[in-house]
Amino acid sequence: MKKVRMKQSLSVVMISLLAFSSPEGTAHGESKIKINADAAILVNADTGKIVEKHNEDQLLGIASMTKMMTEYLVLEAIDKGEINWTDTYTVSDKVYLLANAPGLSNVPLRADQSYTVKELYEAMVIKSGNGAAIALSEVVAGSEGKFVNRMNDKANELGLEHYQFVNSSGLSNYDMLGMHPEGTGVNDENMVSAEDMATLAYHLIKDYPEVLKTSGASYKYFRKGTAEEYLMKNTNAMLEGRTYAYKGADGLKTGTTPFAGSTFTGTAERNDVRYISVILDAKDEHGLPSSAERFIQTGELLDYGFDQVKSVQFNLDDAVEDKILPVKDGKVKEVEMALEKPLEVRMPKDEVSKTKVTLKLDKLNEDGEIQAPIKKGEKIGELTLEKKEKNEYILDDLEQKMVVDVHAAASVEKANWFVRSARNIGGFFEKLF
Repeated sequence: MKKVRMKQSLSVVMISLLAFSSPEGTAHGESKIKINADAAILVNADTGKIVEKHNEDQLLGIASMTKMMTEYLVLEAIDKGEINWTDTYTVSDKVYLLANAPGLSNVPLRADQSYTVKELYEAMVIKSGNGAAIALSEVVAGSEGKFVNRMNDKANELGLEHYQFVNSSGLSNYDMLGMHPEGTGVNDENMVSAEDMATLAYHLIKDYPEVLKTSGASYKYFRKGTAEEYLMKNTNAMLEGRTYAYKGADGLKTGTTPFAGSTFTGTAERNDVRYISVILDAKDEHGLPSSAERFIQTGELLDYGFDQVKSVQFNLDDAVEDKILPVKDGKVKEVEMALEKPLEVRMPKDEVSKTKVTLKLDKLNEDGEIQAPIKKGEKIGELTLEKKEKNEYILDDLEQKMVVDVHAAASVEKANWFVRSARNIGGFFEKLF
């Protein structure tokens, strides 16, 4: 789990050490799945529960996965009404040069043209356009340097603890032709831990689920029907119709630089269950960075989540043999316990038999009776999941107590004085003889 926040710039030497550290080194968490990458994590996208992890707290390069934070800030600005999808942007000299620089992922942008926020956003999300990302940073904050400040502030606000954002695109600063954002150094890199990338993805999907419609598009034309028509091919090879197509995959972002290696934050949903996975610097069998392996290993992580982790329901029958409680001073002498819904959790299949639930009743007297009157639906206790190992979550405040309320299945009115007296007299003679 997270311990220390790291935001300060790192020296070139330290960065190099982190970039080439062995995946067999000290780790805060080791996955049950063989992961050939510097770090990895699998998280339940609905609850934030960590399912599998490997070196999840290590600060590493993320390359174009940086754009996920840019996406968040753009969508937030749209949501707040600060900018609109139809707003137009006139290309700055910086954006023109970087959007047309050889060797960089881009949708070419012309110096004499204006583009809508929507066009730039789609170019960034689908094609990983670096120029488009920088353009959006200027739209939102006025300059990329000011936008970078917002990125780090938002990271802190969202609960990230191991991060360093230095530009809006994920390029290495030294590839920005001397135009890296003010306040950052030429050798600075965007760096985030696997757990914090999963945390960012969690917030992005929760707060702005519409991002998946764009990130899940395998192909889309940029400025279709114009002289600038350009077929954007999504960099995510796990989408439908692509080389590593995975059922239910619809996001989120790839990243590749010499510093970061091949990285990927993926997500997929099946049967109303969604997982988020992160792979940082995937390696092949020879220990070399591998674009293919980030998708292959993501598939293995997601398979584990969908296949080896199952939904399990626990009921009162799993805790007690008898669901009937004796009632003191009631018109009837018994009431049945009930649950509004079963206690449902997702857990690895091999842990199901080791897991139990316990029933705690908080309204019983010393004789094990519940006092009348009782209202139907009244809470009388809790059914709680007991596990030997504590669950881990990407954010501490997401930790959930696995518990459901136990209530009375029927109302029981209090018996009148005469009936209660008769019962007490009868009870006295029973004890006497």
